[in-house]
Amino acid sequence: MSNKQPIGFIDSGVGGLTVVKEALRQLPNENILYIGDTARCPYGPRPAEQVIEFTWQMTRFLIDQGIKLLVIACNTATAVALEEIKAQVDIPVIGVIQPGARAALKASQTGKVGVIGTLGTVKSMSYEKKLKEKSPTVSVTSLACPKFVPIVESNQFLSPVAKKVVAETLVPLHNKHLDTLILGCTHYPLLRPIIQNVMGKKVTMIDSGAETVNDLSTLLDYFDLNNYDLNDNKICKFYTTGSPKMFQEIADEWLDIRDLIVEHISLDD
Repeated sequence: MSNKQPIGFIDSGVGGLTVVKEALRQLPNENILYIGDTARCPYGPRPAEQVIEFTWQMTRFLIDQGIKLLVIACNTATAVALEEIKAQVDIPVIGVIQPGARAALKASQTGKVGVIGTLGTVKSMSYEKKLKEKSPTVSVTSLACPKFVPIVESNQFLSPVAKKVVAETLVPLHNKHLDTLILGCTHYPLLRPIIQNVMGKKVTMIDSGAETVNDLSTLLDYFDLNNYDLNDNKICKFYTTGSPKMFQEIADEWLDIRDLIVEHISLDD
């Protein structure tokens, strides 16, 4: 039986669009609702309690819209809020950290893995814990890149400024002999060509958001939640707490959706 309820995606801003892009490719029949909390982005420097509060606000909004499954498409929110939300809602919930860690271990030949993320994600050591759980001998080098999210959110991810900031930020990873690098923030795939250029062709990039969609597909099968109907009236709606115009510009550039709808909402009432 087909389930037409939408899948919900939440993120601190536009970064989760990288997850949605992969979902549209792998799961073309599914209806999608997305919230980007761009007015309060970035989440990385914020206290964990505040990130949990904001994540709950987005979660409740989408549950009220009737979603069948929630994807926390934000590494910072996954690190601090995933387990609490999973325990308290009655729909399946997945985050982006475990799939990224698993893919990195599969890809790495030398056991030398790098993680780049927000201050909050790196401070939580969530990736390191997941990697070490599965492979105690893996060597993990983590680096916070606090300037990356503002570059993406301001639609500067293809600019000379982006190239300069990425090159300067990633200097501490030189001479670490990494063979795999986890893009531990869903904003970072928009900077992927620049990051790859700085790190070199021999370093395998792991897009944690894209890997999450593989798990999402498995969950839809497991809970029998797939939408099997080929529907011309597919719902693909985006909400932002910030500027719809800026969000629309980035979404139009990143996603191939005709007549993409972006609506402003307020969550902190």
